[in-house]
Amino acid sequence: MTAHPTAPRSRRERPAKPALTREGIIATTVDLMRAEGLERVTMRRLAKELDTGPASLYVYVRNMAELHAAVLDELLGAVDLRPAKADGEWRDRLVRILTSYTAVLFEYPGLAQSALVARPFGKHYLKLVEALLTLLDEGGLEPDRAAWLVDLLLQFATATAAEHAHRAPGDTAQAAQSEADWQALATVVRDVSPRTHPRIAALGPRLLSGSPQDRLAWGFDVLIAGARHAPLPEVLAPSPVDAQDTGD
Repeated sequence: MTAHPTAPRSRRERPAKPALTREGIIATTVDLMRAEGLERVTMRRLAKELDTGPASLYVYVRNMAELHAAVLDELLGAVDLRPAKADGEWRDRLVRILTSYTAVLFEYPGLAQSALVARPFGKHYLKLVEALLTLLDEGGLEPDRAAWLVDLLLQFATATAAEHAHRAPGDTAQAAQSEADWQALATVVRDVSPRTHPRIAALGPRLLSGSPQDRLAWGFDVLIAGARHAPLPEVLAPSPVDAQDTGD
């Protein structure tokens, strides 16, 4: 029996493609990032996944930086904000939220580095900042100090995660290389000459001491304590946005 070739399907018979939306683009980007890594997510790759052309995506996001910011905001929904309304010492609860934020970035290698320049402005970011400001207000920080401190705390958390962004979870070869790099640094610090580098020689073990968790928490404490005492400018200049609005 002779097989008949499959007749071409009319375009009218094909299922309609889902309409493009900003939310759908962001959701697909998150799925691709989890499956392939952020560095593999390009506009061309994303367009292929959505069965459209790259130019169509720019109707909803201006560039990759804006897309990364939107993805970051989506992932910030996983930050645990419950400590803001819990009982206990305000500083401990603040550090718990910041630690949760850092953990979210650790979970997605590559996003942390992008987060250093991406500026999220969605609902999850606003909830995070509101929770941090609530706890700083509870701790008695002046509004101007709290406003600037939030920026420093998030920068420190983001930079800490970005420092380790190349260490993908489950990558044993990469983990081994990271351990080898750490051991090489420890050897150099331990064997440094007291004659040429007396301070390093004296503090060698302390320079490398402490767990990452302890160092992160201590860094937050340093920033919080410093914000209470570091003087602010007597007259705070307007932000660039405010200056544009007033025509300055």
